[in-house]
Amino acid sequence: MKRIFYFLVTNLAIVLVLSVTMRLLGVEPFLNANGLNLNSLLIFAAVMGFGGAFISLAISKWSAKRMSGAVTIENPKTLDEIWLVNIVKKQSQAVGIQMPEVAIFNSPAVNAFATGMSRNSSLVAVSSGLLEMMTKDEAEAVIGHEISHIANGDMVTLTLIQGVVNTFVLFFSRVIGYTVDKVVFKTRQGTGPAFFITMIISELLLGVLASIVVMWFSRQREYRADIGGGQLAGNQKMIAALQRLKSQYESSALPKSIAAFGISGEQGMGLKELFSTHPSLDDRIARLQQNTN
Repeated sequence: MKRIFYFLVTNLAIVLVLSVTMRLLGVEPFLNANGLNLNSLLIFAAVMGFGGAFISLAISKWSAKRMSGAVTIENPKTLDEIWLVNIVKKQSQAVGIQMPEVAIFNSPAVNAFATGMSRNSSLVAVSSGLLEMMTKDEAEAVIGHEISHIANGDMVTLTLIQGVVNTFVLFFSRVIGYTVDKVVFKTRQGTGPAFFITMIISELLLGVLASIVVMWFSRQREYRADIGGGQLAGNQKMIAALQRLKSQYESSALPKSIAAFGISGEQGMGLKELFSTHPSLDDRIARLQQNTN
């Protein structure tokens, strides 16, 4: 809760600084005089930006199961199911969270993901391919990685970040559109076509910049979850799991909407890396090896 509180306070401070800056530069008085109330616009943008992000979070378990085909283990029957449930229970107790739902989804890809509304209302799912291709030690480390995502509150924090960037995109795209419409095209009453065209173009461009911020955080949380997996299962097991992922790597079998939550996901080099949800496996392995040394 402290992280969420400080995160919100920080972003409220950013909004305040921007508001004061726009006032000092004369932007706010100009827009207010021409019919655009920045305070009302900011409230609208925040409601829309955070609303969509939190609705996605609220239905994340339901939608993840629907899109991946994951089936919750209600009564473990096979040896793999019994082992999987026991490991999740052991690790969740170790980090002090309530037992997540445990599920398996049918896929040859070696992957797993965690999602949910909160630390104590979450889901851990692994692919059938992971259970088949990984040793128990490697699978234990992967589960530790996913449990660490939950314990770190990554789902909520990512939602907050998404809400903030959504708010800024909605807010500034409309400010830019309104300014261009009034200053460049001299629209006197209401808004003209230039407002809508400029707003849409601004949303697209600002959305690209916003996604870079979100993807950067997504990559950082993968590093942290790797460390957490190493602490829960053992650093060497986590390194071995990532090496196995590297040797068996293929495109993530997860839908794009939840691909960021998988242990194996989008990677890229150069400019493409800016839009990747995951760091390269080589980088992740190197960081863990540094911690071991």
